[in-house]
Amino acid sequence: MAIADFPPLEHADEHGLLALGGDLELESLLLAYSRGIFPWPISEEYPLAWFSPDPRGILAFDKLHLSKSLRKFLRKNPYEIRFNTNFEAVIMNCAKVPRAENQGTWITQDIIDSYINLHKHGFAYSVETYLDDVLVGGVYGVCINRFYSGESMFHTADNASKVALIALLYQLKQKDIGWLDTQMVTPVVESLGGVEITRETYLKMLAVSIK
Repeated sequence: MAIADFPPLEHADEHGLLALGGDLELESLLLAYSRGIFPWPISEEYPLAWFSPDPRGILAFDKLHLSKSLRKFLRKNPYEIRFNTNFEAVIMNCAKVPRAENQGTWITQDIIDSYINLHKHGFAYSVETYLDDVLVGGVYGVCINRFYSGESMFHTADNASKVALIALLYQLKQKDIGWLDTQMVTPVVESLGGVEITRETYLKMLAVSIK
């Protein structure tokens, strides 16, 4: 697939799968995200697949939900939060997180290399949580103008990834950015107030944020 030839989003199947093949060059990734598409390797046979699901998952600051236990934890938060100080370590740790049913990770070496390149060019970010100067959690994603996505996160200590995600939302709020693209609503995202919206609504929000 020539990367400029993404099919219309309406051609995506019921799982959001839109296309197979192509490359992960900087221009290709920026084009994909600007159109509401993201790469997600699904198997060794299909190491590069492109998705645009409908509905789409987002996490909005004004819908942020903090459980009673999480609020209690945050009052005594033992972690130090840092931004963009160790992107490579965050994505490498995220790559170690297994997928459901022991299917390995979707974060292939090509994904790692490509998103590190995105970060070096200013189009990807990381939020890290440290305990006694040791990295114990984090989240990384794509950032283009006022658009932010959350690609993956990891933790090796209690609530470390949630703390990073919450810190990110507060940081975005300070920039008057009210939402984060989560692509899908995972149990963690749902616990924090994540919701599904139609792809049509998502694309309208994306157009405003990315221009």
